[in-house]
Amino acid sequence: MARLVKFDGLKPIKIEPQEKPIFVCACGLSQKFPICDGHHKGCAAEDPTRTYQYDAEGQNPREVAQGE
Repeated sequence: MARLVKFDGLKPIKIEPQEKPIFVCACGLSQKFPICDGHHKGCAAEDPTRTYQYDAEGQNPREVAQGE
């Protein structure tokens, strides 16, 4: 069953265990999810009041109308 999941993070969440920091994806675009791989840089220009849908590679955003 397919689902549309709404992520609202524009940068990763930093977790600092004892050794080195780990960055967890908060935008949903990482190809290594749940680990951040830098794809959040592609959503930096998004309008926070709008909803966007990305293709399977986490690229080519398109605005989604409410209720779509």
